[in-house]
This record gives sequence, C-alpha cells and structure tokens, in this order.
Amino acid sequence: MTVTKQAESSLFELKSGSINVPVLRLFSKQIQTLQPVLAEKVERAPIFFRNAPLIIDLQELQESLLEHELFELLAILRSLSMTPIGLRGGGAFLQDAVTQAGLTLLADLRHEPAATAVAHRPAAAVKPSAVPARTPSKIIDQPVRSGQHIYASGCDLVVLAPVSAGAEIIADGNIHVYGVLRGRALAGAQGEESSRIFCQDLQAELISVAGHYRVNEQLNENDKGKPVKIQLRDNALIIENL
Repeated sequence: MTVTKQAESSLFELKSGSINVPVLRLFSKQIQTLQPVLAEKVERAPIFFRNAPLIIDLQELQESLLEHELFELLAILRSLSMTPIGLRGGGAFLQDAVTQAGLTLLADLRHEPAATAVAHRPAAAVKPSAVPARTPSKIIDQPVRSGQHIYASGCDLVVLAPVSAGAEIIADGNIHVYGVLRGRALAGAQGEESSRIFCQDLQAELISVAGHYRVNEQLNENDKGKPVKIQLRDNALIIENL
C-alpha cells in the first residue's frame, strides 16, 4: 500500500531532536561501592534521577568491565529506578553483552592518533574564520507550569514569567528568569561551563550548570527568595546575590 505525503504527515513526524541525558562516567571498576553513593544522590535529587534515561561512559577506565560486571552495574542502576539506554567505551568485546542488555553502543568520543605519519609541509596561511552569528535567545513570556519542559537549543533562555514547581527549563547557554523560579533550571546543558543562571526569586527544586547540580535542600536559606546569579567556579556552584 502506497502512503501519500499528505497521509504520512497526518500520521507522524520524524525529525532530529535534542534531549538532556545524564551520563554516568566510571573511573573505577569497584561496582559494589557505587551502590550506596548513587543511592544517596538519587535520594537527594529524586526528580532529577528517578526513571531518567542514563548513558554509561567507560572511556576513563584503565581496564574495561567484564560482561558480568556490566550486568551487575545495570542491575544496580535499575534497582535505583534509573534507565540505562546506552554505553560508550568498554571495547568491542562488550558488544554482544550491550545488545543482550538492550542498550545502544555509542561512539567513543576520544580522539585517536592518526595511524600514518605524513611528511611535514609548510603550513598554509590560515584565513581567520568569520565569527558565527549568535543564535537569538529563546524568550518565553508565559508562566511555565508544572509538567512543562522547555529547552533552548544552542542559545540562552529568557523567561519573563514565573516557573512553577514541577516545571523544567533547560538551555545550552544562560538562563534568565524574571520572576520566581520554583522548578528545575539546567544551564549549559551541552557542557558549557561559562553558562549562568539569573533569577529574581530563587526557590528552585534543582539548579544545574554544565551538569553540576544542587537541590533545594542544599540551598542556603539566605539565598532563597532573593535575586541571585548562579555560576560554576572551580567545579563548584557559586550563588551570589544580585
């Protein structure tokens, strides 16, 4: 049966998209020691972690996991209500185990040295590249209500209204909230550590810059309810009054 373009468009839309997925980067094969530490993190930020998709990154391990160690790790993560969806690194010999576990094997991001050396040649003069045009900020002028998810891809996010508890706002750049921030705000979603969060009234469930997060219970009482600037400094979130 031939499906017309018009019929197809009424059935579905298939296009690329971006979502913010937590990454568990392992530095040690001591799988059993992970469980209590991860359990504590989930308990401190249940909205952020529970039932969340998760990517496992093994690239930093000196020695790759064995199959039984991978399955042990998956069991721990699933017992904490996390949902592993993919694995990066670990060697080709884990491919069958990854497939058996229902995961996607992702490309290794490490840069490998070129296999063949080439003769040195005088470098050609490099013309300065044009400065790329900055993507305009995404502006939201309506209240962001509980359950809503807003993502500003490749730009800053400006919210000219309150952000309710249970709402989530994410930006690859900075986040500006000209109202009370009660939900979750995640700036620098693609890892840009210079990103910042600005808000007029800090009451957030969770704040995050480039993956470094803090939940409401960890906020200083002196910062709550006040206009603040949140930034990353020496791998720590710094909150300053405006």
